[in-house]
Amino acid sequence: MNLNKDIGIILRNYTDKYNKNEIIDLKRFCKLNKRKFFLANNIKLAINLNLDGVYIPSFNKNLCIKKYNFRKNFLILGSAHNIFEIKVKEKQGVEVLFLSPLFKTKNYKRGLEVIKFNLLSQSSDKKIIALGGINKKNINKLKITNAHGYSGISYFSEKL
Repeated sequence: MNLNKDIGIILRNYTDKYNKNEIIDLKRFCKLNKRKFFLANNIKLAINLNLDGVYIPSFNKNLCIKKYNFRKNFLILGSAHNIFEIKVKEKQGVEVLFLSPLFKTKNYKRGLEVIKFNLLSQSSDKKIIALGGINKKNINKLKITNAHGYSGISYFSEKL
């Protein structure tokens, strides 16, 4: 509630089956708070529940997503860590690409850092979102990236 209204929410759950009622509740919350709401890795459910879009993680390399009939403003987000994954996401029809990790994280001991991030981001004409390891100490480095925006669980958690 304290965060900027431009911040959307992606529900990611890679271990359990999605709870449809929980998704409907989150959709209602997002609509009341004028936030975009995306579901990770379940295109069919995102379409059926009329969500704002879907997020396709880097490990999903399925190229059959084009078989779906997307409504006009349905947004497809995706993530990538390297040039190969960027090209896969482009073939999947991703419109916004999360490129990560910009900085080192708990799971990634080596971040791309600014120069490699900028080089990779130039390999695509998609909107690029910086992801990974963003915190109060390095947030100003985003100004010298080609990022259209940024995302960061740790950073936004610090602000709450």
